[in-house]
Amino acid sequence: MDLKLADKSALVSGSTGRIGLAIAQSLAQEGATVTINGRSQERVDQALATIKAATPNAKLSGVAIDLSTGDGADQLFQQIATVDILVNNLGMYEPKAFGDISDQDWLKIFEVNVLSGIRLSRHYFPTMPERDWGRIIFISSESAVQIPVEMIHYGMTKTAQLAIARGLAEMTVGTGVTVNSVLPGSTRSKGVGDFVKKMAGDRGVNVTQVEKEFFESVRSSSLIKRFATSEEVAALVTYASSPLSSATNGAALRVDGGVVRSIL
Repeated sequence: MDLKLADKSALVSGSTGRIGLAIAQSLAQEGATVTINGRSQERVDQALATIKAATPNAKLSGVAIDLSTGDGADQLFQQIATVDILVNNLGMYEPKAFGDISDQDWLKIFEVNVLSGIRLSRHYFPTMPERDWGRIIFISSESAVQIPVEMIHYGMTKTAQLAIARGLAEMTVGTGVTVNSVLPGSTRSKGVGDFVKKMAGDRGVNVTQVEKEFFESVRSSSLIKRFATSEEVAALVTYASSPLSSATNGAALRVDGGVVRSIL
């Protein structure tokens, strides 16, 4: 299917690994001109090489900037004035007991997960209605609606993203601009893969057994009973970025393997 992205420009924040890299690669495969972002030039260069190896004709650029800060965002705006597609993917998570989450922890995770997307959207959104086309997508999480007790501060930031995305969508009335959220569930990122391998090694069992037990005890409501892949998440994001998704606006799109039991 041609998603009609060949003439579109995209920026994916935090896109040197895991879901962000898969999103950038998927957009590039569909012909979009994609800007990769990471905090170090080395990671950015590695991501660019990875995508080029899979898609030699990919139209890419990279910016090594920490977008979790206001200064970093300002540096980016000086280099990239406008984009057609903004994917707010930058984020962090940290399992921690509620009583151990300090004020500084709350502020840090809010700045990285929430304020980064606010700053980018505040800059790039206004010109989208003027051009009568644009896409903004917040990469949230199933933790936005099923707050994880082991990291309540993370869940809070993911819920906040849903509110921001819906509020922005209300400002697109009668235009060709859409703003949506995508809610991945447990996804087989490099970090998750390494964690599962370590658990399997420590217990002397195979990775398949650890994954099976995880979905029996920790994510028992999952319907697919496995980790989603980054590519599965990226496929939904790429569709939501395309002109074909023009009737999807203000939505929270789940790619959570059925973990969330609510219909809406």
